[in-house]
Amino acid sequence: MKLAIYPGSFDPITNGHLNIIQRSLSISDQLIIAIAHNVQKTSLFSVEERLEQISRSVPKEYADRVKVDAFDGLLMDFAQQQNAHMIVRGLRAISDFEYEFQMAHMNKRLFPQCETVFMMTGEEHFYVSSNLVREIARFAGNVTGLVPEHVEEALKGKYKK
Repeated sequence: MKLAIYPGSFDPITNGHLNIIQRSLSISDQLIIAIAHNVQKTSLFSVEERLEQISRSVPKEYADRVKVDAFDGLLMDFAQQQNAHMIVRGLRAISDFEYEFQMAHMNKRLFPQCETVFMMTGEEHFYVSSNLVREIARFAGNVTGLVPEHVEEALKGKYKK
């Protein structure tokens, strides 16, 4: 059984993330969507809120093949604990590639049995990032179609204050 991990902060999950999740399931048997607890970032949503948002966002037909989890520390330590075969990373632009390329090589050094697979984000989502979505929502802009409906409502609730 091929187990893939799709790591990220998912703050919040976007429709671009969901595109990568669906496509990842075409090359893996099981997928762990892993929220990385990054102490260098201040998150809008708590880890618990993001776990719930992601779980609600995954289409029901994939529910038996997807697990949503969170981890602290090194991704490769988490990958080894889970017996993962691959790490899935989405790429939107050339600027993503340089960082991801460096990380993939370091991860390979830390856990040689695990491959990193890059997926280009679908063309309808390549310009969408969690940072942009938060910025638009912060100023009461329209994020319809960029995130699932329940995430849009959660964003409105956070920025209502």
